Amino acid sequence: MEDKYEIVIGLELHAQLNTKTKIFAADETTFGAAPNTQISPITVGLPGTLPRLNKEVVELAVKLGIALDCHINEVNFFDRKNYFYADLPKGYQISQDRQPICVGGFVEIVVNNEPKKIALSRIHMEEDAGKNNHELDPDFSLIDLNRAGVPLLEIVSEPDIRSSDEAYAYVTELRKLVRYLDVCDGNMEEGSMRCDANVSVRLKGETNYRNRVEVKNMNSIRNVKRAIDAEVKRQIEIYENGGTVDQETRSFDPVDASSFTLRSKENAHDYRYFPEPDLPPVVISSSIIEQIKSQMPQLPKALQMLFTQTYNLTAYDAQVLTDDKETADYFMAVIQYTSNYKAAANWINNDVKSLLNEINCSLKDFAVQAKQLAEIIQLLDDNIVSSSGAKTIFKAFADGNKSSAIAVAEALNLIQSSDKDELTKWIEAALAKYPDKVKEYKNGKKGNLNLFIGEVMKLSRGAADPKTTTQLIAQLLK
Repeated sequence: MEDKYEIVIGLELHAQLNTKTKIFAADETTFGAAPNTQISPITVGLPGTLPRLNKEVVELAVKLGIALDCHINEVNFFDRKNYFYADLPKGYQISQDRQPICVGGFVEIVVNNEPKKIALSRIHMEEDAGKNNHELDPDFSLIDLNRAGVPLLEIVSEPDIRSSDEAYAYVTELRKLVRYLDVCDGNMEEGSMRCDANVSVRLKGETNYRNRVEVKNMNSIRNVKRAIDAEVKRQIEIYENGGTVDQETRSFDPVDASSFTLRSKENAHDYRYFPEPDLPPVVISSSIIEQIKSQMPQLPKALQMLFTQTYNLTAYDAQVLTDDKETADYFMAVIQYTSNYKAAANWINNDVKSLLNEINCSLKDFAVQAKQLAEIIQLLDDNIVSSSGAKTIFKAFADGNKSSAIAVAEALNLIQSSDKDELTKWIEAALAKYPDKVKEYKNGKKGNLNLFIGEVMKLSRGAADPKTTTQLIAQLLK
């Protein structure tokens, strides 16, 4: 049945900004503080209080707008969005309606090796509401206003997304970008990045949009995909049974991938938007925009191009290295000390990432410095240590050893021997241990060579140079 229908999706993504204080007050924004300890008369909406705009919020909005190729409105305004809810202390939310800070732009995604640009409608600044807790008391809902007034950027896409896979790629790309720019930490589990999906389906070939349903409460990118799949299936079943999809807001239950109605969907006029009287227009000069642009880091797409074209890495290696800014920065630091770019990429994408996961550590706190990793690569390139010896040195660095790589190799007897007399003794001992395998080798079973090499490595405790060892074994077996 799904082949009959086209899926239409627009996403609203709320990014909580990495500022120390709130958008209109000096209250802190630290996650996990005790309830109602990061509040003030402004946050709780006491009469007579006035908001004052946090300058950093504007700068972060401009930074994200530049990265997404948006038009930055040099004059933009705040508006009041009026609705009543228990966690909204003022009875209205300060947001942007008429003239947001950023308009247009796009997010480029790749799904099934096909690139696609998802157009953006707008990015606007607004304040967050508080948080209701319905589980701590059997008779009452409790309200924590710590989150009220925390600065948000709402990134609104056009309804250009046509599958849950595209939605997954879109949110993944945006999360990567806000982390690169240090705009938001992108932590969906803690609620610092939240996504609402507007989903509808229509018959293929239709040009008009049908009623859309907004799905909320998706606390991971995987659940964004699951929620969309479940909602698409629900809507198709309704249409196939002759029904009509109501325009409403639903909450997603990740336990069984179901959803339930929260409320009928409001339209913009229901919020009675009007200009915020307590805040002047936000005026951003072109010189400020240029200044912010000049201070921005290289973005993932530019870095991927640099890594593939200048450093001759594969597209896969470049994509993995640019998955997060810390990894890309670490790679750039390592290649300051080595020109073996492929080896640097392999070490970072495999050994480094594996160990970081194992010890639950971030690159920021990782003990192995970029110069140390480059020294290990150099020892391998010069055949001074074996691959297993290199991993031993890497582990020593990870455990906090501050010596040079060569010093660690010498201290642990990891220096490879290319001395033919010494190698010959180990080889003769290895061959003497397996006389039957020697006969098999001479009768054509050449795979036994690996057995002999392994035995030599064992006898030499990894000190034998593999290349020279292989050559000598082949000569002796002739």
